[in-house]
Amino acid sequence: MGEHICWGLGLSRSSGSVLSRLEQAGLLQRAAADAPLAEFLAQHWDSAAAFVVVGACGAITRLIAPLLKGKAEDPAVVVVDPAGRFAIPLLGGHGAGGESLSQRVAALLGGQAVLSGSSGAAGRLALDCFGRDWGWRRGGGDWDGLMKAAARGRGPELQQEAGLTLWQQLDAAAAGPKAQLESGLSLHVSHRQGPGCRWHPPCLWLGIGCERDTSLSLLVRAVDQALSEHQLAPQAVAGLASVDRKGDEPALLALAQQRGWPLRLFGATSLAPVAVPTPSLAVEKEMGTASVAEAAALLAAGPEASLLVNKRIERAASAALGLDVGPEGAPEQGAATLAIAKAASQWAPAQGHLHLIGSGPGSLDLLTPDARQALALSTVWVGYGLYLDLLEPLRRPDQWRCDGQLTQERQRCAQALDLASQGLTVSLVSSGDSGIYGMAGLALELWLQREDGSRPGFSVHPGLSALQLAAARVGAPLMHDFCTISLSDRLTPWPSIERRLRAAALGDFVVALYNPRSLGRDWQLARALELLAEGRTTAIPVVLARQLGRQEEQVSLHRLGDLPHDQVDMLSLVLVGNSTTRLQDGRIVTPRGYPGAELGQA
Repeated sequence: MGEHICWGLGLSRSSGSVLSRLEQAGLLQRAAADAPLAEFLAQHWDSAAAFVVVGACGAITRLIAPLLKGKAEDPAVVVVDPAGRFAIPLLGGHGAGGESLSQRVAALLGGQAVLSGSSGAAGRLALDCFGRDWGWRRGGGDWDGLMKAAARGRGPELQQEAGLTLWQQLDAAAAGPKAQLESGLSLHVSHRQGPGCRWHPPCLWLGIGCERDTSLSLLVRAVDQALSEHQLAPQAVAGLASVDRKGDEPALLALAQQRGWPLRLFGATSLAPVAVPTPSLAVEKEMGTASVAEAAALLAAGPEASLLVNKRIERAASAALGLDVGPEGAPEQGAATLAIAKAASQWAPAQGHLHLIGSGPGSLDLLTPDARQALALSTVWVGYGLYLDLLEPLRRPDQWRCDGQLTQERQRCAQALDLASQGLTVSLVSSGDSGIYGMAGLALELWLQREDGSRPGFSVHPGLSALQLAAARVGAPLMHDFCTISLSDRLTPWPSIERRLRAAALGDFVVALYNPRSLGRDWQLARALELLAEGRTTAIPVVLARQLGRQEEQVSLHRLGDLPHDQVDMLSLVLVGNSTTRLQDGRIVTPRGYPGAELGQA
């Protein structure tokens, strides 16, 4: 979404607080406090994507009424009450993204989005805008008629031949009409043009080869004619592809920029093995590959690609049509080859984004506003089922939930990254903090393995770690240096873990033990406590925290020599104090300094 402009009416003191929180989150640009509201709205009405206004709906309605032009031109307007409890999409709920923006605002403020549109209020997909969340572009059709029919409880005939089909299993899709079809209305998810309302997934790759200094007008004509003749939708184009020697071709670069299409380049050694219907010996002699256009289109489209348009040649207009000048006012020159391939899956990493969510220990009260906002933005949530269960109250009917198995971290990361590369906004959920024994590191490794142009956006959102909550439950045990050590030897050799335990004991650290004990690892915890006891007393306080932040939460206090090992499992965290940590009156404290040390200022 473009520029967000926010204006607060200042109906109460809390208005400024709401505006400040939205501004600090980078959600909007705050208007100057001394600017007259009516003038400010009029000045920015045509350039702003949306306005977030703190005030009364009636007052805002009167202010924007003279500015209204039509649903295709007007920005979204979201009204927030001064306490930040409700976010109401007053204008542009679908086309301008007002409903989505209201959900972001509500998530950030810990409030509720109040949707009054027939689709949102009923928990149904808004058929005229939902495709954007799935990485698609909207084509032609009677969208007003489609939405009016849906409001009457009647749906269109659905035909899908491209793009992700997961959306059909959404709760919001199931809430729509099933058997009551509206005569003459159809909804198509396709790479082709045609009748009915159409969403176009980005799945077409245009392979282009050209002579040096070929004119831009020639490339434009070749592309537009090929798409039109084969009834292929320009909105379904994922990008352009060519040989790497054309990476500095001015017309090819200009075409990519003009249409907003990414350009993928391949070396001749990658293109040469691709089987094509019309190879050329002349091209092979010149370029080192028998095909540029067809091979590049197929290679960019990936496995199971199909060639929809075989290589076609376009020559300069002056030579082909007997013209002295081309459409640009100067003689056209050069020649180009063009082929079009359809990918088995859509591809739009520039549109997609992968959010690494730290969901905290379990309670929704401990989820950060930053993480809430990212979850509200996401079309798909990916994570281990137990962690997603804890977040389930926040999931909307239009958001897809993808459960994974506990030990399949790499598969979950790859799946989330693939979905983001297809143009979706995806949340990959870890418990606690995703950067502390979570999914952030593995996801980032996989992200870095991809070529720069194939990477979706990537953001890490911190969460409250079990270590912090355990410490808060028992007092202040982390007031001096501390470390965390995982006792799982599934990815780390046990000798390495022992060295870290010895070092922690030697350094007299407070130590948090993650993954302390499981059915298949029942001896490591005893060995770890034995190592931590070297050179220290077994009377050191120990915290056993289990199911933190959840209804089953249990926190108990022990000594290093009497921890009940049989009560420890993979849902537990063991926190071992240092030599100065003490247990007193049911609380644990680690002093900020050692005996004899002078405490400095905080």
